[in-house]
Amino acid sequence: MLQIKIYSDFVCPYCFFGEVVLQKALQGIEKSVQIEWMPFELRPYPTPTLKPEEDYLQNTWRDSVYPMADQLGIEIVLPDVSPQPYTELAFEGYQFAKEHGQGEAYTHRMFTAFFQQQQDIGNVDVLTSLAMEIGLDGKAFEQALLNRDYKVAHQQALQHAYKEAGISAVPTFVIGNKMVRGLLREQDLRKLIEQELASADT
Repeated sequence: MLQIKIYSDFVCPYCFFGEVVLQKALQGIEKSVQIEWMPFELRPYPTPTLKPEEDYLQNTWRDSVYPMADQLGIEIVLPDVSPQPYTELAFEGYQFAKEHGQGEAYTHRMFTAFFQQQQDIGNVDVLTSLAMEIGLDGKAFEQALLNRDYKVAHQQALQHAYKEAGISAVPTFVIGNKMVRGLLREQDLRKLIEQELASADT
């Protein structure tokens, strides 16, 4: 199995694009790879998060995000949650989901909840509802977040990203032995995956 790790943050639209492009690139070969989403917080607490009504996000989305979404055929909207949520709790929820075999489904649901439905993924009630949608035990999930049962696991994952893996921007893909920062086109990502699969077989 070829290992693919994707370092991302749930409030990064380019990470959402990366998930969609990766799924398209893997069509027909998904059984040959093992995907693991890796946490990365762009603005960890207490760094102020961004406000969608301010110029930075307005300009970035107008000039970059929306044109790229159109090109990729992805439905996306600048969420009106202001300020944008911290993602620490959502990532602690990811650790719960991952432990229960639902890491990929949880990651996808975080992206769609935030970027298509404008839900506040920093809210425990919202996170619990979303976790239940993908089949997780709502009571156990909620209790785990309230008790901060996965805080240490999440912090260890962040330390790995920042220090051991040397991640400085997201999305970052680690495909076998290759690291790719930023988005690739679907065909280029597919080619790289196939090359790594071939080298793993030799």
